Amino acid sequence: MKLQIKYNKTVLREFQKKLAIRQKALPTLKNKEAALRAMVFETRRELEEATMAYRNVLKQTEPWKVLWNEFDFSLLKVLQIKVSKNKVAGILIPRFEGVETERQEFALTAVPDWFSDGLPEMQTLLEAMAQCRVQEERLALLEDARKKATQKVNLYEKVQIPSLEAAIRQIKRYLEDEDNLSKAAQKLLKTKMQKTEQP
Repeated sequence: MKLQIKYNKTVLREFQKKLAIRQKALPTLKNKEAALRAMVFETRRELEEATMAYRNVLKQTEPWKVLWNEFDFSLLKVLQIKVSKNKVAGILIPRFEGVETERQEFALTAVPDWFSDGLPEMQTLLEAMAQCRVQEERLALLEDARKKATQKVNLYEKVQIPSLEAAIRQIKRYLEDEDNLSKAAQKLLKTKMQKTEQP
């Protein structure tokens, strides 16, 4: 962080104020980063579980693989993927609630017998797939937020706070030196004046 240093008390106070703000914000940022890191870990685990559930549903439907070519997918219509939004560490993340579907009426004599058994299987498959997608989106949002929080913590810790501390030290030394020189000049002037006053 390149600072425009001017050697006066106004700039010194401004830098001290900026430093205090960053030092006060740093613990909060570290807590936010830790919370996001924990949420990322938990969401990864949930995504793995959702992916395993999806694969299990696919395995269960494997024997039906040949029959799915005949299946009329218009019989099961997805109306809505229900997702609620939670605020975690200042960001809105989705949470999977379920899939709202609508079954189309069909005549049992017009379609193969297994269609009535295939509809619940298809619904289960759709729910598992939707849950995986929502978890992937959730993980991406959390990882992005965690990455930004980590960058900000590093920026404060490794760049801004040390730069401000160094600038404050530099300004204080300059002002002290200037003050010492001023006092020394006053003493010299006083001594010189005393010598001239003496006969």
